[in-house]
Amino acid sequence: MPEQQYSIGQLAKAAAVPTSTLRYYERAKLITPDFRTGGNYRGYGARALERLKFIRAAQGAGLSLTDIGELLAMADGESPACDDVMGLMRRRLAEIRARIEELKQVERVLSGTLDKCCKGADPDICAEIHRLSGVTLKTPAANKSSAKA
Repeated sequence: MPEQQYSIGQLAKAAAVPTSTLRYYERAKLITPDFRTGGNYRGYGARALERLKFIRAAQGAGLSLTDIGELLAMADGESPACDDVMGLMRRRLAEIRARIEELKQVERVLSGTLDKCCKGADPDICAEIHRLSGVTLKTPAANKSSAKA
């Protein structure tokens, strides 16, 4: 039984991605046409579809295209080393955990800023924006000061 052959449009449809994505992956050396037709059109086999599905699944798991390229290079090697795959995955997980910690810090700062905004507390971003625009902002703290006078 002959292997399924796909044009770029057919492969894109089978993988539910735009053809522009396939061309991008080709430029990034993640996927290559298996053959060229007589009219020099790209042609792909079933292996390309499986590779494309792997790329999309790996992206969905949070891996970068660089990570995916490394994994595909391992798959294309003589015998993929589980230690190498696990090492890449551990590094990526550590990077993601570090990014989560950074985002938690940003969340704390933004939350604190929102709690203090327009209340005369420091830092009061709203007051700073108004100051920079040359408009005086009436804050609750300013209202209390003017009431005592």
